[in-house]
Amino acid sequence: VSGLLAVKAMMDCNVRPPCTYALLLNADEEIGSTYGIDAILKKHGKTFGKNDAFLVPDGGNPEGTMVEIAEKNMLWVKFTVSGRQTHASTPHSGNNAHRASAHLVVKLGDLYKKFNKKDKLFAPESTSTFEPTKREANVPNVNTIPGTDVFYLDCRVLPCYKNADVLAEIAKIAKSIEKQFKVKVKVETPINENSKPTDKNAAVVKLTQAAVKAVYKNAPRPMGVGGGTVGAYLRNQGYPAVVYSKLDDMAHQPNEYSSIKNTLGDAKVFALIALNFK
Repeated sequence: VSGLLAVKAMMDCNVRPPCTYALLLNADEEIGSTYGIDAILKKHGKTFGKNDAFLVPDGGNPEGTMVEIAEKNMLWVKFTVSGRQTHASTPHSGNNAHRASAHLVVKLGDLYKKFNKKDKLFAPESTSTFEPTKREANVPNVNTIPGTDVFYLDCRVLPCYKNADVLAEIAKIAKSIEKQFKVKVKVETPINENSKPTDKNAAVVKLTQAAVKAVYKNAPRPMGVGGGTVGAYLRNQGYPAVVYSKLDDMAHQPNEYSSIKNTLGDAKVFALIALNFK
C-alpha cells in the first residue's frame, strides 16, 4: 500500500522520478515462493536489468531504524519417524515412534552447540536458530502407540554456514536415534535456501538510510534478520535488495495489525528513494 501511495503522490504532484519506478506484486512468500518470486525470476528474469534495485516492504522494527540487508539461510526439515503401532497396554509388541521422536527433538538441540557462531549484524537473534515447530497428528486415540510420528524443525542459519553442513549433522543425529530406538528416520527438506547479503555500501542501502532519516528523524542502520522475505531470492540472483518498513513487532501474533501512520510514513520514504535514485 505504501508503494501505491508513493506512486499516487508523485502522479498527483506531476513529479516523475529519474528512474523507472515499478511495483512487483507476488504471493506465496510464507511457504517458499515457489509460485511467487522464484517463478517470476525463472520465467521473467530478463525483465530486470543489471542496474535495477529492489525495496521489499516486508520487515522492520517499531523504531523504523532497521534497514535489512541480509537474511539467515532458511532450512525447514521434516522428520518422519517409523516404528510399529500397537495397543498401549502391550508396548512390548510394538515400537513407539512418538517416544523416539521426542528423543530426536531433544537431541537436535545439540545443533545450537555445533553451529554457535555469532554475527552482530543479526540482532537480537545473533546466532543460528534450530526450533522444533509443527507436529502432525499420529494416532486418533489415547490407547494406541503410534507407529509413525512426524514433526518439523525450523532452522535459520547464519550465512557463514552452509545448509548442507547442517543437514550432514542432522543426518548423524538421526542415525544415532535409529540405532538407539530401532526405528527408521526419514529426513526431508521442504525449504532449503541459502542467502547472500546486499552490500551495505550499495546505492539503494545508502538512499534508504537517508530517506528514512529524513522522514522519521531517527538513526537507521543496516541489519540482518532471521525471517525470510523475497529479498533473499533477489539477492541470490545478484540484485541489491533492501527490506524496509516501520512496523510493530506483531508478525504471526493473534492481534497482528498494521499502522496507517506508518504506512503513510513509509510512502514518503519510498518516494524519496525513487526521486533520488540514479
